Amino acid sequence: MDPVEFRRRLHAHPELSFREHDTAAFIEQQLDELGIEHRRIASTGVVARIEGRKTPEGDRRAAVLRADIDALPVTERNDLEWKSQNEGVMHACGHDMHAAVLFGVLKAFAATPDFRGTLFGLFQPGEECNPGGASLVLAEKPFEGYDVRAVVGEHVEPQLEVGTLGFRAGKYMAASDELRFRVRGTGGHGAMRRQLKDPVAAGAELLTRLIALNGEECVLSIGRVEAGGATNIVPDEVYMEGTLRTFDERERGIIHRRIEIIAADIDARHGVKTEVAIGRGYPCVVNDEILVKQAAALAKAEKLKVEMLPLRTTAEDFGFYCKQYPSLFYRLGVGAAAGRPHTATFSPDEAAIGVGIAYMRKLALQLLEK
Repeated sequence: MDPVEFRRRLHAHPELSFREHDTAAFIEQQLDELGIEHRRIASTGVVARIEGRKTPEGDRRAAVLRADIDALPVTERNDLEWKSQNEGVMHACGHDMHAAVLFGVLKAFAATPDFRGTLFGLFQPGEECNPGGASLVLAEKPFEGYDVRAVVGEHVEPQLEVGTLGFRAGKYMAASDELRFRVRGTGGHGAMRRQLKDPVAAGAELLTRLIALNGEECVLSIGRVEAGGATNIVPDEVYMEGTLRTFDERERGIIHRRIEIIAADIDARHGVKTEVAIGRGYPCVVNDEILVKQAAALAKAEKLKVEMLPLRTTAEDFGFYCKQYPSLFYRLGVGAAAGRPHTATFSPDEAAIGVGIAYMRKLALQLLEK
């Protein structure tokens, strides 16, 4: 099976995070046909292993190439032969493209394993939701005992044309936290305010002060507010939830403490009690600066266009790998005609698959040979 066929098979049969059972079985089948060693990881993931035939005895150098494989709860509206056959589920973030590139690289290396060291191909489940498949993969310590030169990942990018790669050294993608607030007071008749400990007024002040925390490297948004009252009824409780994105672990901790302090201050003045729940999500994606320099130079040598990227407030569980190993996460151009990711009409240009395979293969060789 060629990588484009592989991608279309995945696209037609998408599965949600941590439910990628058929996806994993299909990947295993294709790896078996190529004679590539593999095993399950994180329940619905697959890790493949190819040892180069130039590897001296005792040489533990390794490179890890990672692709995520989960889909999103989106009903596809594209008119394609390979459109999603699973109602309400779609590869709307390009993970099918990522997996196809990785499959193509593994297929090439299986045919000619002329390199030193060990190459791991990680088809990772559950990138789209907490706790993140990456954290579960690392909990199994699959690369223990190896000298991991780099963990490498890519993501499709419609703001870059096919044949263009995007890089950023150092801090790149944000850490993400889920915020939930339950403001409990004393409700009652809206006209009898002296009898109230108004959770709506307290919640409104809380929301306003939370939004004021936004800064250059801090993004906080509240996306849901529930207050079950009426025109003349103040409820006993208000519920809010939102997201926090930061780019520095120290700053992340400071913002968490400021949120608690703000809630306590509002409680004291309004006579309410606010339950604050901060669900820690993915850490920042921080690219190794030396790897970025080498990878960008390789891209230019391969006649690919290179763009340096700004900070990105979206999050990726690839950040877990960055905390443990030298890591590189870059963008693969799929053309503006692809549309926006996470929408029902997202359709990346499949010509990017060949570009991605050729580049990632040479990058892996460079990492292992140095």
